[in-house]
Amino acid sequence: MARVSADERRQLLVEAAIRVMLRDGVAQATTRAIVAEADMQLGMFHYCFRSKGELLEQVVEAITAHSLERVEEIGRGGGTVRDTLRSTMRAYWDHVLAHPDEHQLTYELTQYALRRPGLEDVARRQYEFYLQTLTRLLDEAGAAFGQEFSVPTSVIARYLITVLDGLTLNWLILRDDGDPEAVLDQAADHVSGLVSTV
Repeated sequence: MARVSADERRQLLVEAAIRVMLRDGVAQATTRAIVAEADMQLGMFHYCFRSKGELLEQVVEAITAHSLERVEEIGRGGGTVRDTLRSTMRAYWDHVLAHPDEHQLTYELTQYALRRPGLEDVARRQYEFYLQTLTRLLDEAGAAFGQEFSVPTSVIARYLITVLDGLTLNWLILRDDGDPEAVLDQAADHVSGLVSTV
């Protein structure tokens, strides 16, 4: 059997953890269940991760990367600031529609982490990553089109996170396909109204 590096084992454990959590829920994702899913021995978990919290951080990073990967790519496209905002939000929304179970899991992970002493940073880092990513994309869009926003991009990013987060949770509960597009259009219109030519 080929030798597997520690990084590869970590990745396999993260993927196994995601499968267990999607299937059984976060609370049932014990280290034993995760290593069994990965077809590894329990000692390998402790070799790869200092704690379950470290694993959870990597799970959140992996799921977040899934949903933001296409957003990053779209965010560097052409058009206007509004077009860029709308296509970026559409890329995120397409991921929600294609992988609702992953998005539901992020909410479960967030609440789980907030309720466990010592794991609060897992949830905090998740939302800090969203904020940093969207702030950077807004800055890049403004620079690409020679425009600037009338309010700080970090404020706009937080606003968009609130809209997308609320819309996602609302859709996960109601599964109503009628309104999300209109909400995304409204948010893109609102934010694009905050730009001016430099």
